[in-house]
This record gives sequence, structure tokens and C-alpha cells, in this order.
Amino acid sequence: MAAAAARAALPRLNLTLPSSSVSLAASPVPGPRAAASVATSAAAPPQPLVTTRLGDVIEAQQFDRAALNEIFEVAREMEAVERGSHGAPSRVLEGYLMATLFYEPSTRTRLSFEAAMRRLGGEVLTTENAREFSSAAKGETLEDTIRTVEGYSDIIVLRHFESGAARRAADTANIPVINAGDGPGQHPTQALLDVYTIKREIGTLDGIKLGLVGDLANGRTVRSLAYLIAKYQNIKIYFVSPDVVKMKDDIKDYLNSRGVEWEESSNLLEVASQCDVIYQTRIQKERFGERIDLYEAARGKYIIDKKVLDVLPKHAVIMHPLPRLDEITVDVDSDPRAAYFRQAKNGLYIRMALLKLLLVGH
Repeated sequence: MAAAAARAALPRLNLTLPSSSVSLAASPVPGPRAAASVATSAAAPPQPLVTTRLGDVIEAQQFDRAALNEIFEVAREMEAVERGSHGAPSRVLEGYLMATLFYEPSTRTRLSFEAAMRRLGGEVLTTENAREFSSAAKGETLEDTIRTVEGYSDIIVLRHFESGAARRAADTANIPVINAGDGPGQHPTQALLDVYTIKREIGTLDGIKLGLVGDLANGRTVRSLAYLIAKYQNIKIYFVSPDVVKMKDDIKDYLNSRGVEWEESSNLLEVASQCDVIYQTRIQKERFGERIDLYEAARGKYIIDKKVLDVLPKHAVIMHPLPRLDEITVDVDSDPRAAYFRQAKNGLYIRMALLKLLLVGH
């Protein structure tokens, strides 16, 4: 695409520097279909619009608090854009094409990205279950797929079954890549919407107590959230999980390096009574392979129900990245502290903000 060629000619910022130096950088950003003007810029340098623009979105650690604040500011703007989209549709991303390349199942992530792009006036190319219904089934490498798809689009949203796949894609592509989940690795846009939800629900991010519950070994959402919430001050994290899916040492080591207090507990009721946020996750059967016995041993051990609501502080909220199975009973849904569907809606605003910042800046 012409817009992709234009962006490839510009300096790009990948936010993967140490947290003390990561920020949104000022970069000239042309509008879509602007390759001709870029090609002639050597003869007659234009006066570009200088604005803030993101690079790739690969991992939660890449963001500092300044970057997070800007993303959240734009997300608040996107709430107003979405509310007004029926009367006066946005044209912010008119002329841009987004490719969603999903090698694993998704409902909320894929649809919210596609809705975000359309709400901003852009177009979508999509492939669902790319592991079976794309040339990957014929043995094509991820790198070759990315090189092909970038020729058709201006930005790629990738979900893959292998940890590290998003980094490989970003290293290959000349257009922005967003990690929409890479196996048991990370899910940075989920972490962004989770932190945004905590801010919107609780009113602050510093000083919160967060309980992470369920499959902490395989859950990319809790891993990314732990990385991101560590940017804030006076955080305490409780890990509540069956023994077979405890949080891995790399996350604990990272939290130690950031001075974040954490504690493992087997008592969900005790933890819930002390937390501002309980973040429940499902036990991921697909990560256990043939060890169904281990899955069955872990499933159902920690369930959020009326007993948990009875001890949960009135100001606290319950979150879940969804989908859920039986780890939150349906009678919890009517409690105002059940924030998981509001959380899912916030995913639309965060992804609208990211697409705007990646493609045209702020």
C-alpha cells in the first residue's frame, strides 16, 4: 500500500528500550496514500506535521508512564468518538487498511480491533484461524507471511501460538505490528485495557492491591498485567493459583527488580478481603497438551461466587479477560463490582487509541 511505503521511509520507534528511557517520540507522519510526496521530498523538503507516534506494540515492558498516560488520554477521546460514530462517522483512518492475522481463536481481541479500525474510518482485511486456513497450513514461514501481508496493508495485528512470534514479525515487517497474544508469552493490548479499566473503576493506579487468580503459569494476560502494573508506585500483588499453574519465576524476578511487593496465597477469601482488584482467569486446557489429569486437578479450585462477594470491599472490582468457564458464577454478573464486561468494552477504546497513535499520531 502507498501508506505503508510512506511509513517505511520514516524513522520508526520501537518502544523496547529500558523503562527509564521509553517514551512516545515526535516523528513526522504523512497521511495515507502519500508515497508520491515522500518520494519527492529530497528535491523540495516539505514542512511536516510533527506529532507523537508509536512504533510496534510487542510487550508490556516497553511502555513508561508517560507513554501510558498518553495512550489513556487518547482512549478517553476515543470514547467520545465511538459515542458519536452513528451520527458523524470518524474519518481519522480513512484510506488505511489493517490486516488481522490470527493463528489462534479469538472473539474479543479480533472483533474489537476490527471494530476499532472501522469506527475510525479504516478498512479491515481479516483471516481467522490462519493456522489452518492460510498458507501456514502448506508450510509457509511466519516471516514470509508477514512480508506478503505487509504488501496489502498498513498495519498488522497478529495472534500466534508461539511465544516470541510477534517480535519475529516486527523484525520482519516495515509496517507496524501489534501483538494480539503470542502463545503463553504476552498480550500487551489486553494489559493496556486492564490498567485503563483499573484507572477508570478505582480512580487511581498507585497504591492498589491486586489479586491475580487462576492459571498464572500459562496466562499471557496476567503476565503482561504484572509487567505493566509494576510501573506504578506502592503496588502489592497476590498470586492465587493451583500448584500446577503458579506464576513463573521470571515475573517474580521482574517484580523484585522493580521493588514491587508480591505474595503467594492459597486462600482466595482472605486475599479478596484485602484487594482493590481481583483479576480472575480461566484454567487454559489448551496449554496442557495430553496432561488432562493436570488440567482437571487445577480446574475449579478457585471460583468467584457470592462467598467472595461477601468479603470483597465495596469499592473493589472483579475483572476477567474472558472467556470464562465456571471460574466466576453467573450470579456475580449483577453485582456492580463485576467489571469484566465494562473491561471488554474498554478494549475497543484502547485499540482505537493504539491504531490512531500508530498510524497518524496524536
